Amino acid sequence: MALKPTGGICTIREQIIEDPTTGLTLQFVSVPGSDAPVRLRIYGDLPYGNREILFDKNGKEAGAGTSLTGSCRATWLKEVGG
Repeated sequence: MALKPTGGICTIREQIIEDPTTGLTLQFVSVPGSDAPVRLRIYGDLPYGNREILFDKNGKEAGAGTSLTGSCRATWLKEVGG
């Protein structure tokens, strides 16, 4: 992946973005304490399955592959007992 020579660091909060036009869902996730603390997961009707792109603490791509998580669920949501 090419990095912009004068590129700055940007901050993106954890969020889920649903694009009804393409049917894709993008999920930005923070995983503190891991080698790749920022992840972008892409869900939808993709030919090789859902994708996950990992970024290191400096924002450089650290890896990519098939996302093994089952669904696009917000990590901050808690189940309410009833």
